[in-house]
Amino acid sequence: MEILSCRFAKPQSRDSFTRARQKRALPKMLPAGEIAEQTIKAGIVPHAGWVFSGDVAGKVFYQIQQSQQVDTFVIFGAVHAVRTGHGLLYHQGQWETPVGLIDIDEALAADILAATGKWIVADVDGHDREHSIEVEVPFVQHLFPNAKIVPIMLPPMGQAAEIGKAVGQVINQSDKQVVCIASTDLTHYGPSYGYSPMGTGPEAIAWAKQSNDQYFIDLALRMEADQIVETVSLYHNACGPGAVAATLAAATEMGATTGTLLAHTTSAEIMAEKFHRDSTDSVGYASIVYS
Repeated sequence: MEILSCRFAKPQSRDSFTRARQKRALPKMLPAGEIAEQTIKAGIVPHAGWVFSGDVAGKVFYQIQQSQQVDTFVIFGAVHAVRTGHGLLYHQGQWETPVGLIDIDEALAADILAATGKWIVADVDGHDREHSIEVEVPFVQHLFPNAKIVPIMLPPMGQAAEIGKAVGQVINQSDKQVVCIASTDLTHYGPSYGYSPMGTGPEAIAWAKQSNDQYFIDLALRMEADQIVETVSLYHNACGPGAVAATLAAATEMGATTGTLLAHTTSAEIMAEKFHRDSTDSVGYASIVYS
C-alpha cells in the first residue's frame, strides 16, 4: 500500500500541529447552526495554513456533513511544487495525516483514469511536496470517518473543464455518494508575490479582495467553468484555476445549479484580527458550496 505522509505546508501550521493538537483544533474551525437545505455536489475551499484559512475551509465540510452522507471526496488541488502538463492522480493506497490513515478509493480512481486518460496520469510521487490537498484531508477524516478520497492535482489546463465533465459523468454512473472539492486560494497580492498593479497599502489590499477576488468569486458562483482558467491567466486571482474549473464542470454534470458563498476573507484581515499586525501582502480565501 502506498502511504503519503501528510505534511502541513505553511510554516505556521507545520510545526505546531501534532496529532493531538490537530484533533483538538479541528472542532474549533467548524461553524455551528449553518445547515444546508439541499444536497451539496461540490465545494471550493482555501488551502493556506489552518491559522489563516482553516475556519473558511471548515464551513464547506461542515455544510456537507450536515446535509448528507459521503462515501468519497474527489479533491482537485492546485499545483505549486511540480511542473506538469497533465493532471496527477494519486490512484492507490492510503494517505496518512496527523489524524490517522485514510484510504484512496481505488475503484473510483481507476474509473476516472479510464475516462480522462488523455489528460490525467496516475502519479503517486507527484503529490509528495504539494500542500493544496493535504490540508483538506483532516476535515474529511474528522467529519466523515468512513469516507475515502481521490486526490487529483490539476494545473491550469485548457482542458480542465472537459476533465471535470468527464469526472462528473463517472460519478453519475457510480452508486457511491461523491462530492467534488476544489482547493484554491485567491489573489496573491503584494511585493512578496510580485503582483501589485494597484501599488501597496490598505487601498491596494482592499482592491485585491473587493475587486480582483470578487471577479473570480462571481464567475465561480455563476459556475462558468469554461471561463475560469483564461480569467485567472489575465487577472491572477486564484492559484488553482484548473482545480476550480474541473470542479465546476463536474458539479454541473452532477446536477448542481446554484453556488452559495459561505465566507470570503484575506490573510491581511486575519493578521489584523488575530495578531494585530498590518500587512503589505495579502492572500484571498473563499468558501463556496454547490447544490
